[in-house]
Amino acid sequence: MRLPLFALNTVLFPGGSLSLKVFEARYVDMTASCLREGRPFGVCMIRAGREVGEAAVPAAVGTLAWIRDADVPKPGIFHLRVEGGQRFVVEETGVEDNQLLVARVTAKPDEAPAPLPEEFAVVMSLLRAVAESHPEAGLMPLRDEMPWVGYRLAEVLPLKAEARQALLEMNDSRMRLTILLEFMRRQGLL
Repeated sequence: MRLPLFALNTVLFPGGSLSLKVFEARYVDMTASCLREGRPFGVCMIRAGREVGEAAVPAAVGTLAWIRDADVPKPGIFHLRVEGGQRFVVEETGVEDNQLLVARVTAKPDEAPAPLPEEFAVVMSLLRAVAESHPEAGLMPLRDEMPWVGYRLAEVLPLKAEARQALLEMNDSRMRLTILLEFMRRQGLL
């Protein structure tokens, strides 16, 4: 699949939500095209370069971004709320004349939605507390599924972007949760 990429200094997880202010011509054109055609674009963390200006070098794994809400407060600017879809692997990249990064990608298999084991119940308690105290985070309704809980924790915990990227690339929900649980213990969050 050929996909336009939005390279950012953040990570979008499957099922997650991200607000974007789109103002660069390359991304305005990409957004208009995605809205018109009802298709997603890709969000990848930046490995090298910057969000603005010349095309950046993206991480090897990204997430499909489906536009769920779009507003045009003034001509040439979009305010978007996107939802993370399936993860993908970047196979090859190219840069169009307008500096839009495009890639040939392959879908990364979804993790099975296995129920959260009892050993991670404390993690769900923390996630519930965050959801109740910060309704704007959009965590409700909570889902008792290992991949979903791991992705949501990776979004709300104070992690560096590189750590979030490593958690996105991981294909093992239990390992992701084990790492996050250990981080929470070391940080005194439990």
